[in-house]
Amino acid sequence: MPSTTRPVDDLVARSNRLGADPANTNYAGGNTSAKGTDVDPVTGAPVELLWVKGSGGDLGTLTEPGLAVLRLDRMRALVDVYPGVDREDEMVAAFDFCLHGRGGAAPSIDTAMHGLVDAAHVDHLHPDSGIALATAADGEALVEECFGDRVVWVPWRRPGFQLGLDIAAVKEANPQAIGCVLGGHGITAWGATSEQCEANSLDIIATAAAFLAERGTVEPFGAVVPGFEALPPAERHARAAALAPVIRGLASTDARVVGHYTDSGVVLDLCSREKLAAMAALGTSCPDHFLRTKVRPMVLDLPATAPLEDAVARLRELHAAYREDYAAYYARHATPDSPAMRGADPAVVLVPGVGMFSFGATAQTARVAGEFYVNAVNVMRGAESVSTYAPIEESEKFRIEYWALEEAKLARMPRPKPLAARVALVTGAGSGIGRAIAHRLAAEGACVVVADLDEAAAQTVAAEIAAGTKALKASDVAVAVRSDVTSAADVAAAFAAGCLAFGGVDLVVNNAGLSISKPLADTTERDWDLQHDVMAKGSFLVSREAARVMTAQGRSPAGPDGTAGDIVYISSKNAFFAGPNNVAYGAAKADQAHQVRLLAAELGEVGIRVNGINPDGVVRGSGIFAGGWGANRAAVYGVPEEELGAFYAQRTLLKREVLPEHVANAVFALTGGDLTHTTGLHVPVDAGVAAAFLR
Repeated sequence: MPSTTRPVDDLVARSNRLGADPANTNYAGGNTSAKGTDVDPVTGAPVELLWVKGSGGDLGTLTEPGLAVLRLDRMRALVDVYPGVDREDEMVAAFDFCLHGRGGAAPSIDTAMHGLVDAAHVDHLHPDSGIALATAADGEALVEECFGDRVVWVPWRRPGFQLGLDIAAVKEANPQAIGCVLGGHGITAWGATSEQCEANSLDIIATAAAFLAERGTVEPFGAVVPGFEALPPAERHARAAALAPVIRGLASTDARVVGHYTDSGVVLDLCSREKLAAMAALGTSCPDHFLRTKVRPMVLDLPATAPLEDAVARLRELHAAYREDYAAYYARHATPDSPAMRGADPAVVLVPGVGMFSFGATAQTARVAGEFYVNAVNVMRGAESVSTYAPIEESEKFRIEYWALEEAKLARMPRPKPLAARVALVTGAGSGIGRAIAHRLAAEGACVVVADLDEAAAQTVAAEIAAGTKALKASDVAVAVRSDVTSAADVAAAFAAGCLAFGGVDLVVNNAGLSISKPLADTTERDWDLQHDVMAKGSFLVSREAARVMTAQGRSPAGPDGTAGDIVYISSKNAFFAGPNNVAYGAAKADQAHQVRLLAAELGEVGIRVNGINPDGVVRGSGIFAGGWGANRAAVYGVPEEELGAFYAQRTLLKREVLPEHVANAVFALTGGDLTHTTGLHVPVDAGVAAAFLR
């Protein structure tokens, strides 16, 4: 439809500026709007419209398709048919009958606030400073002291049509006001122009922040508790890496989740203070906060220096208690028409001296949950510094957490990909087969640790994956680590990186390899040792660390199939086929192939599946072939190197060349969910080499 671009362009630009600063609002939190005129394509007459950020969108990344567009006359006419707060939810469905044209985003619950307030531009935001005043026990008096009559207090009311009516009435009764503070929730500002509205929003945020800084006490969370101080960085991160898979396993009892680790000063300070338990028990207040962090976090109540085994044992006890408490919270407030309980595991876990672990269905949602809790900590600090932190009632939190509208939003989410919430670590992933595997696993929903001896190559592949998945942050889908698989310390560091980035690791591909093609007489001890160190010893070291992490996680992160993880070996046809001039390579590959059988037999007891893939003739895109192996094998077979792939294809039963992507396909086939009862299997990906048939 033809549109008036000025209001839309101004609105999007304003939204992006406001959303870019977490001091103004949190990710996907708040909404903005503009009113203006356009031409009705049916009558040709002007029509008044409302452009407002749609449900689930993010201000910082908002574009025009993320706006809902409604006819103001129809939206405001809903006032005459509003049935009251008892039937509040019906009004969101009514917004659909006010839409102007096709396309655009679904209207959010806050649409009424924007449409009914008599101002051309409206911002509703969740700044830490504003929510701190909104959640203070004497918030109304503090708002008056802070702003005078420029900003008006609006008591807590659940978001919806009635709240829109309330704010519209406040605006009408207070023509001098530039906005309001919504009790327990956030702020709303308005203006005649986009520039004025933005300036008013920033004025409220900055004035509240300055007020808190001037009036606030120095230690609102009390004194530091001896033993609960932050550990030194290296020790802190090592402890976090050790605890992450344990905590992720607990948080995945009901559904597999990805983790995120944060050790910001804000979190470490709260975790060291006297009021930690009290603040955590009160939970968050702003609806956007607790919808992502749950009603309250789980808190480890041991000092940072407690033995690791004691911390693990206590975490298991606290998790059992948390689940019981959450089930009781649900039972206290659920009604016959409430949605079923979604899960009783914590979304945020606080560990004194170490930091915070947050969880979600994706790495992004896990990261955002942590960011929201940091916002909540800032809110608590601000409120406690000038008053007493007093969030909304637990019953109100439940009404929003189990709101039918929130349930409908969850139902609209796309179906998860097969490897969603799985964390994969691929060795030798900087090129060739490993690169193809990393890309395929990420495309199927996995978070990927791209490990390679060549750190620059690993970083390139991680960046490629992020670009391909259009992640908001590259680290939400892939992280790169330099890893020499012949070094136990390097291997442990790679897994620690995966645990810190995503909470653990549950799909490992032993792909790192090299080959030196020589006759027996020319094969040196160094040739032999190098190939066995990389492929035989390297696979052993990687699998040993994988088993440690997967065992710590337990079976729950792998979902209903009851497995705790997958280890896949990229072996070779040469593990079973005796070819000339490759005794060191073939023997190392045979070692890998037998490791598959040995570890499948051993690790099945703890739910870890171990399988192998035997490629052959992967010439194009292969780092091994490009590194000299191709030239040597071409010489052995008496063909030009550039024709080696075609030569290999002609000697197969299918007469087809094997590419890195075909090996990646096999990895997904083994780990994607259909072969849940398969372990100890070797899958040939060689287009059919009869001499390498398993027998």
